[in-house]
Amino acid sequence: MSASGPLVVVGDALLDVDLVGTASRLTPDAPVPVVEDVEARERPGGAALAAVIAARATRREVVLVTPMADDEGADRLRALLAGRVRLVEVPATGGTAVKRRVRVGDHSVARIDSGAPVAGLGTLPDEVAVVVRAAAAVLVADYGRGTTADPAVRAVLAEAGGPIVWDPHPRGADPVPNARLVTPNGAEAARVAALAGMAGMAAGVAAEGDGLAAVGARAEALIRHWGVGAVAVTLGARGALLSYGEGAPMVVPATPVTGGDPCGAGDSFAAAAALALADGAVTGEAVAAAVASAGAFVARGGASAWDVEAAPGPDVAAEPGVEGVIARVRAAGGTVVATGGCFDLLHPGHVATLRAARGLGDCLVVCINSDESVRRLKGPSRPLVTAADRARVLEALEFVDAVVVFDEDTPAEVIGRLRPDVWAKGGDYAGADLPEAAVLRRWGGQAVVLPYLDGHSTTALVERSRV
Repeated sequence: MSASGPLVVVGDALLDVDLVGTASRLTPDAPVPVVEDVEARERPGGAALAAVIAARATRREVVLVTPMADDEGADRLRALLAGRVRLVEVPATGGTAVKRRVRVGDHSVARIDSGAPVAGLGTLPDEVAVVVRAAAAVLVADYGRGTTADPAVRAVLAEAGGPIVWDPHPRGADPVPNARLVTPNGAEAARVAALAGMAGMAAGVAAEGDGLAAVGARAEALIRHWGVGAVAVTLGARGALLSYGEGAPMVVPATPVTGGDPCGAGDSFAAAAALALADGAVTGEAVAAAVASAGAFVARGGASAWDVEAAPGPDVAAEPGVEGVIARVRAAGGTVVATGGCFDLLHPGHVATLRAARGLGDCLVVCINSDESVRRLKGPSRPLVTAADRARVLEALEFVDAVVVFDEDTPAEVIGRLRPDVWAKGGDYAGADLPEAAVLRRWGGQAVVLPYLDGHSTTALVERSRV
């Protein structure tokens, strides 16, 4: 393994085509929509999509090892990959697999698959073994077309220089035993467990259902069945469950995402996990990073937005989804409310103010001072709680939709970026001209004062703790 080596993706490359149109009527002979004004949008699919996602998230070289046919679909796929990843082609029989989704707006109405499975691979180029041995990590993106079952491919993977992340497929081969992490989704884990006859997976645990006990039992059973290091079962909006085969599993919740195209989320998850392991993360850290990456991928538009550059980050640190929350509320004609403060040692006064602020509109964004900003305002002994932890506590409140951390002494700059409809201030400011009011007036926003719960303040709490 080379710490500076490439991320190598091994698996089945597909050509994905979205046929996007409009529909306003049904056909007279069946209850199906008539899709008109169709636009074809091509993108890499399968292992090729995983490689492209990884390449956009890292400065490492990303190498894609995949069978490539000699047909028009393969030529179009090569063009899509050019300049993005290094392609190491394996001679193969069978045509290029093409998946065509017929979509109306954001909804798929049909999928048409074509292309024969790989019937057999030719002799592996020497370059395959070279790049796999030099890899910082290897991602196997199995799409059930025969690549991962080939003995020559499996022999090369057995000599991988870095950790292997294996993203399985229901029709694919079993992972190689030296895989560090296998990432089935919930349905795949249940299907493999059933086929392997693992009904009695754990004493007292029902094999049916999608509860955490059943998922955890399947993960343990799959580790024993495959002989791999760990299994992370991806659970969509619920996040992922990571098991090492014994002890309590780790569950990584996902940040809720509104809308978005989930196609490709599994590829994003596996790619992020492999990159994290390549950078030296332990398996649990890699899975946590993968959950966050998959959620952000879906929120950005998923596979449909594979070639859209991400918007440049703001000047302030923001939790993923802040802009998405605001955009969603505005698109629905709702009211965006924001408030701010240090929120050091959250107390009932804070909670009352935040709850009241959320009642003024359709979402609440809380802007909190960074640690350096708090020190400048409150003195060198503050904050008592870091900005990251303050943000986590606030996000856990059901009436807080998003948190932003700003580094300035006042929230004027972040207010100008977020442009809320209402800025709510808690405390005894009634009748006073709030400094933030002038910023709000630029776009017709309103600054308001909310009553503060008497007898509660962080300073008073600190003083009492010293007595």
